[in-house]
Amino acid sequence: MRTETFQFRTGDQPQVCDITSTCAGFLQAGDAGLLNVFVPHATAGVAILETGAGSDSDLLAALRELLPADDRWQHRHGSPGHGRDHVLPALIAPYATVPVLGGRLQLGTWQSICLIDTNVDNAVRTVRLSFITG
Repeated sequence: MRTETFQFRTGDQPQVCDITSTCAGFLQAGDAGLLNVFVPHATAGVAILETGAGSDSDLLAALRELLPADDRWQHRHGSPGHGRDHVLPALIAPYATVPVLGGRLQLGTWQSICLIDTNVDNAVRTVRLSFITG
């Protein structure tokens, strides 16, 4: 297995960060197998979705409705409503696995691999990419 970590700056606002190019750049010519994308954080997730056509902002809007940043959460450290960030990985898993053939991600035409981060208290995220030969 080949593995490496990458840092992404997500800033101080909820963010959908397209990391597809980093994932593609990690692969080597001729690779065939599975790419696992993992976020070792309790308040972030990985999703495969269309970006740039409004789906990324639609996802953030849906998360605002499902997980409001208010005082309902029992987990209460950090910024107001931070408890919602700890529920996020139950809805958007902290990992995704993508098939790879010929060194290329086998994503659909409009699919992107995205880091989803609603935690405004942590501006830098680590993503671990692991390639398993098939």
